[in-house]
This record gives sequence, structure tokens and C-alpha cells, in this order.
Amino acid sequence: MNSQQGPRHWSEVPRAPQAGTVIGSRDDLPDGQATLLALDTGGGVAQPFRLLLLRNGEHVSAFVNRCPHFGVPLASNQAQLIFKSQINITCNVHYARFRWSDGVCEAGECLGEGLLPIPLLIATDGQLTICQP
Repeated sequence: MNSQQGPRHWSEVPRAPQAGTVIGSRDDLPDGQATLLALDTGGGVAQPFRLLLLRNGEHVSAFVNRCPHFGVPLASNQAQLIFKSQINITCNVHYARFRWSDGVCEAGECLGEGLLPIPLLIATDGQLTICQP
């Protein structure tokens, strides 16, 4: 029951970065934490591409910071981000709840829909790079 037809793939989101874009280092992300990241992909500081990074040990998952219900960010800044480590992330606008493991909405008006995953390559040194769509 998506109230707004939005992008179906992360690369369709405005200002999506190119595959091969380095976004940082796994070691800069606290283990067990959800971290917001804004990338300047040509839109300037006012219009960055917003990501959500979830670290679980050596693994890092990335999603577009965009609720599928209304297309708004799950949180505008790190202080507003609501999550239970390795369990779920909650949209602070509608309180829809998404599974940490795969980004699928498990409670709320977007039940069954999901956050848009962004494929990452994690180098042996921990560098995080966006992979091909």
C-alpha cells in the first residue's frame, strides 16, 4: 500500500552516486550502529544523496535514507535516527519499522515494502565502495 509511487532501485533516486564511488571506511562506523551519511554528488550541500549504513561486525549494509511510504528521509540527522541495534530502524516521521537484516517494513503503513538497498564492496582494508547496480 504505497501511497506514493517512488523509485524501485537505488540508482533511480535523484543524485544517486556512480558505481565505484568510495563512501568511507568500515572502521569509521561504530559496530552495531546505524549511521547516516550524506554524499555530495553534484547537488551541493543542500541536495546530497542520503544513505543509511548499518554495521554488524565486519559486514556493512547500505540503504537509501528514504521511507517508501512518503519518500521522506527516515531521519534528517543522526540525532533523530531511531534504531535498535541489529534489530530494526524506525522512520521518525511515521514510525514505520524496518528490519535491520534486509530493510523490509515489518510494522507501519508500508508493511511488506522495503528500503532501497545499495550494494557495497568491502575491501580487505575496510574501504566501502558502491558496486554496480
